[in-house]
Amino acid sequence: MLRELAETHTDAHCELDFTTPYELAVATILSAQTTDVRVNEVTPKLFARYRAAADYASADRAELEELIHSTGFYRNKATSLIGLGRAVVEKHDGVLPHTLDELVALPGIGRKTANVILGNAFDIPGITVDTHFGRLVRRWGWTEEEDPVKVEHAVGALVPKRDWTIVSHQVIFHGRRVCHSRKPACGACTLAADCPSYGTGPTDPAQAAALVKGPSRARLLRLAGAPDDTPPDAAPADDPRALDAGTDPVAAAADVP
Repeated sequence: MLRELAETHTDAHCELDFTTPYELAVATILSAQTTDVRVNEVTPKLFARYRAAADYASADRAELEELIHSTGFYRNKATSLIGLGRAVVEKHDGVLPHTLDELVALPGIGRKTANVILGNAFDIPGITVDTHFGRLVRRWGWTEEEDPVKVEHAVGALVPKRDWTIVSHQVIFHGRRVCHSRKPACGACTLAADCPSYGTGPTDPAQAAALVKGPSRARLLRLAGAPDDTPPDAAPADDPRALDAGTDPVAAAADVP
C-alpha cells in the first residue's frame, strides 16, 4: 500500500509556502480551520512585514489581525503569533528550535505543527496527524486509535522512520484529492484493491471520477483506470472549517500539547 501511495502521489509535498523555518511555523498556525490556499494568499504580505520572531513579538495587534483576518479566528491566531515571537526571542535568542520537546513548549505549537516544522524545514522525520491523515489510516486499518498521539505512534511503528514526512504528505494528498470524508472516490482510487473500506463511497468509475480533485486529477484518474470525460464535481472538497466545526481554533493550531 505504501508503494502504491508513493506511485500515486509523486508530487506530494508541503502545500504551505515558506522560505524559513519560522515562516513555516507561522503558516502552520494560520492554517488551523482554513485551507493552505487561503494561507498562501495571506503570507506574502505578512512575511514581508514580519521577517523574524522579534517582529512578531513587538507587533501591533490591530495591524497583525488585519493582515491575517481572512484566515479566520484571527484574534486567537494573533495571540499565538505574538506569544510565539516573544517566547522564541526570550528563550531561544530569536531562533526557532529544532527539537520536538522545545517546539511543543512554544505558544501555538503542538505535536502536529512541530512535526510539520521538523519534517519540512529541518529535514527531521515526523508524522503529521491532521484530519485527513487520521481518517485515512483508520479507513485503511493501519490503526483504530482516535487520539492523534496514539495514531502517530501506531503509524510510526509501521512506516520506516526515514519515510515519515513524505508518507504524511502522500496520505494527506490522497485525503484531499481522492479519499474525502463524506464521499470518497472509491471507484477512482489506485488503492482500491488493498483498501478494507472500499465501497464507502461510489464504486462506479464515472461517478467516482467526478469526485477526484486537484491539479493532478487527470493523472490520478489515468492511474486508477477511471474515465476522464466527466467534469469534476462542483461541490467543494473537504473543508477543514466544516470538518473541525466546534473545535477551538487555538487547540486546532496547537493540536496536542
